[in-house]
Amino acid sequence: MSLAIDPSNLDGEDIGEKRATLAMEHEEAVEHVREAFVDAGFGVATEFSPSALLAEKIDADRDDYHVLGACNPAMANRALDASDHRIGALFPCNVVVWEEEPGRQTVYHVSIMKIARLVGMAPDDEAWDDIVAETGAFVDEAWANLDTP
Repeated sequence: MSLAIDPSNLDGEDIGEKRATLAMEHEEAVEHVREAFVDAGFGVATEFSPSALLAEKIDADRDDYHVLGACNPAMANRALDASDHRIGALFPCNVVVWEEEPGRQTVYHVSIMKIARLVGMAPDDEAWDDIVAETGAFVDEAWANLDTP
């Protein structure tokens, strides 16, 4: 099977990739990321720990890994309308925190709005450009809030 998009032609900007490192313990980092996104206008609609789930289900021994499902309801509503409801398959906007080593956490995010356009789930028009720009501004603010306390 060949991919419709050649991933080697994409860079981090194409998918809205962001990565940060926090010098703190895992649970503290998860709380810090949650607060950073809430302060930027997101709610956290869902969250879970894949590492805990995998340990429970298949006895996997993984370093701490946590997913925060961030959502800005007004933007989600606009995106649903503009994408004929298809963007909902990618909701919420996930932000993940994983432990690189004790006291060092990686925070990672990609833009579902940019990815949806790349794969044809969202239109390539001015209205979607505005949604990408506005959600990007919210994420940029959240990222600025990540400065370690």
